[in-house]
Amino acid sequence: MKHAMFAAALAALSLAAAAAPAAAATAAAKRAPADVDGTRIRAADREPGNWMSHGRTYDEQRYSPLSKINERNVDQLGVAWTVKLDVDRGVEATPIVVDGVMYTTGAWSIVHALDARTGRQLWKFDPKVPGENLGQGCCDTVNRGVAVWKGKVYVGSFDGRLIALDAKNGKVVWSVDTVLDRKKSYTVTGAPRVVKGKVLIGNGGAEFGVRGYVTAYDAETGQQAWRFYTVPGDPSLPPEDKAMAIALKTWHGNNWVKWGGGGTVWDSMAYDPELDLLYIGTGNGSPWNHQFRSEGKGDNLFLSSIVALRPDTGEYVWHYQTTPSDMWDYTATQHIVLADIAIDGQPRKVLMQAPKNGFFYVLDRRDGKLLSAKNFVPVNWATHVDLATGRPAVTADANYLTGPKVVIPSFLGAHNWQPMSFNPTTGYVYLPAQESVAGLEAQKEPLFIPHKSVVNLGVEVPDLPEDPKIEAQIRGAWKGRLIAWDPVRQAPAWTQEYTAPWNGGTLSTAGNLVFQGTADGRAVAYAADSGRKLWEAPVNSGAMAAPVTYQVGAEQYVTFMVGWGGAFPGVAGPLSLSAKVQPEARVVTFKLGAHGRLPPPKQAAQGLPTLREVTATPEELKTARTLFNGFCGSCHGLNAVSGSVYPDLRYMTPKKHEQYLGVLAGSRQNRGMPNFAGVLENKDMELIRQYIVKRAHDLKEQLAQAPQAAAK
Repeated sequence: MKHAMFAAALAALSLAAAAAPAAAATAAAKRAPADVDGTRIRAADREPGNWMSHGRTYDEQRYSPLSKINERNVDQLGVAWTVKLDVDRGVEATPIVVDGVMYTTGAWSIVHALDARTGRQLWKFDPKVPGENLGQGCCDTVNRGVAVWKGKVYVGSFDGRLIALDAKNGKVVWSVDTVLDRKKSYTVTGAPRVVKGKVLIGNGGAEFGVRGYVTAYDAETGQQAWRFYTVPGDPSLPPEDKAMAIALKTWHGNNWVKWGGGGTVWDSMAYDPELDLLYIGTGNGSPWNHQFRSEGKGDNLFLSSIVALRPDTGEYVWHYQTTPSDMWDYTATQHIVLADIAIDGQPRKVLMQAPKNGFFYVLDRRDGKLLSAKNFVPVNWATHVDLATGRPAVTADANYLTGPKVVIPSFLGAHNWQPMSFNPTTGYVYLPAQESVAGLEAQKEPLFIPHKSVVNLGVEVPDLPEDPKIEAQIRGAWKGRLIAWDPVRQAPAWTQEYTAPWNGGTLSTAGNLVFQGTADGRAVAYAADSGRKLWEAPVNSGAMAAPVTYQVGAEQYVTFMVGWGGAFPGVAGPLSLSAKVQPEARVVTFKLGAHGRLPPPKQAAQGLPTLREVTATPEELKTARTLFNGFCGSCHGLNAVSGSVYPDLRYMTPKKHEQYLGVLAGSRQNRGMPNFAGVLENKDMELIRQYIVKRAHDLKEQLAQAPQAAAK
């Protein structure tokens, strides 16, 4: 009798599942485009074919109940359609899919509305960000996607605007300037979230000396509802609110006012409707150097923290600081996931985060109490996190204020912005992790250059040896891996190793699958429970963004946003070459039984032009190297070795050399090249040119030796 009842129940469930797509299609046909509200998002599991919010649901789990694509048939996936995006730079967006329409973004905050079944463009919106803004961000002109709400599509533009578009046609409904001070290098790269009729957006720019905050705007009108600052302002003035009064007690002196303080909210947010709490992650200090920023004293709230706010008012409720007095760029802006799990046999409402510092944190999301913390990669800045105090046991090994240190993890972190996912069936978090090291040395005296596009960190320019063999050894120490992390045991269940860091975010599904894009240009699927690789396909370029899955009609699709770029190939150019890809921006969508093809991938530059003579002395070249790495290396690569996103200056043609001084003096500012006329003297510009020429000769020698080495 029990078996019969069970069979009947299964039959009923199957019929319901079979009827769901048809019912959803009927409902979708009656709705206006992007007709999404809080009720629909909270009930997202009732329409699993859609992906209506950044993490699919408010809890940001990035788990899909769809299972038509599963561990038994995933190897039958093929390219259903692909769309080439406008600009071949970093692509980091999570697509939103509602009622058969995909809304997504590429570089320069360009928004695309696509038919989710075919990829046909429905409309496109270009916010026309001025080119000179390129140098005012640390990490490429990336954008992590849009939000939708009641017929509108919201995007944060790289130059700091929040723009509401009509979902029917992409026309601007309203636009507001989110930037507090236009004399500073504020940007927006994160995806907005909409909670209770308010659009939430934060800004980036801590490396350039800004003060962090998050702002809520009325979704209908664009009127500002509230703003929450993450670090205090001028201590000679009254604090803006209770939170800033709390924070002010943890800062010393007033140097941070000039340096900005930092704490920017440039990515992660999550929302719990039951508790009515909004959770934000905050960024690093400005400058990194704690001595310059706060006289070497104090925790400096709310840097590198998770902060709980009331979404109606922005009122502070609680905080947890992952890295007190952070001086390593160990941001807590990484993906926040909410879940209900059993800890010590008791159900707990938890918040989980794996920030840059290398520890995986599980907090009680009601009050911010630390439940557990364990490092998921090797670290040397702390031995452990004390559960009684919630504070890390910091070591002297990474304290570069006392002398140069090798720091683990590096400033790119053990986990960066690439989202992780949580599967409630396995209980695992699928975490794109990486190992990296960096040498840090404090500047002897503060050097603050109040100029847009110039970073002010309070540390010396990184010294990466030019020797290609040593460079290769260091590159080999930077590793990537996918970890299925058990948050209850605080231990890995399984891992997959990669040849390069900076791999993509993850998606888990009810089909017992984990999808991930890789730095070396693949889309991959693993069994969620065991980690067994089940499928892979080329996607032409590094795939950093987290994929999504959705359903239109009877077909389930999986979409990867593809395009190499961002901080890693820009800041650490030579170390990123292990990925062996070129920037190529496109949307690639798969489905079962499809047989579409991608065009051949882009190829790297071949052949050096006629080289100029090196006239600088060895001593002058040392100075030139420091200048290049300090002013040019964050884009064109340390030691003039590009990570492929920005031009490799070793390949400069005679014509480009003729234009060189003009370019540095602002002639290409409208194309993103910073104007250094007020920062560098002509003699310094010429020294930098000499270093570029010297490195071109070095490359010529390396290329000549390569065939000989291969023959041996």
